[in-house]
Amino acid sequence: MYAYKLCLLYLRMKQAVVLCSGGIDSAVTAYYVKRKLKYGKIVILFFNYGQKSLLNERKFSKLCASSLKAEFKEIKLLELARLSTSLINIKGKVKRLNRNDLKNTARESKKWYVPFRNTIFLSYALSLAECIYLKDKIKSDIFVGFKCEGQDHFPDTTKSYLKEMNKLTKTASYGFKIIAPLIDKDKEDIILLGSKLGVDFRKTFSCYLGKRQHCGYCLACKLRQEGFYWSGLKDPTYYISKD
Repeated sequence: MYAYKLCLLYLRMKQAVVLCSGGIDSAVTAYYVKRKLKYGKIVILFFNYGQKSLLNERKFSKLCASSLKAEFKEIKLLELARLSTSLINIKGKVKRLNRNDLKNTARESKKWYVPFRNTIFLSYALSLAECIYLKDKIKSDIFVGFKCEGQDHFPDTTKSYLKEMNKLTKTASYGFKIIAPLIDKDKEDIILLGSKLGVDFRKTFSCYLGKRQHCGYCLACKLRQEGFYWSGLKDPTYYISKD
């Protein structure tokens, strides 16, 4: 009993920094950290890098923080917006995808890839964790919502990438851990897990285009639709267009 109480006390003292975009993957990660791993304090870390969906991403990341009674922190990286070649940031023709297009998304994925984004994000997350540690002597674990993308993954979301980043933290910081609890899961598995954890998917936002509602045809919207389809759960999302 004494050891159990010590364990609970340790968990309450542990802090997590969760990178959040307001989407399904990062929201489920945050809920997992709070409700499954029982971290006592959580910082929801949001990045403004000039993305088209900034307002919605910020809104739903704040809702996630509020739901979990977590601290919300935003970091501005506007120079990344000026450097980026991704359709997330720049104007360009967006293909209206249908279900058949999801059989091979490699070419479409490249259009949305923001060069070196996750490494930049994690560098700031590590800096934040280090500052907290130096000030308050509280060590934070850093959580990201990387997930299984089959062969069409981005280069900065893989297991090998995560392994190398954790090697870096051992030599360039106080050894903070970067953890991706969903990295072996498909979207439908993440949705099922989120449902068990009590995630309100109406309070998540996936669309790349930044419209008031999900567009229904960009890559992120189509992957969201497929996730709900294969999970067997009803998709509560309103889509402007759903082919």
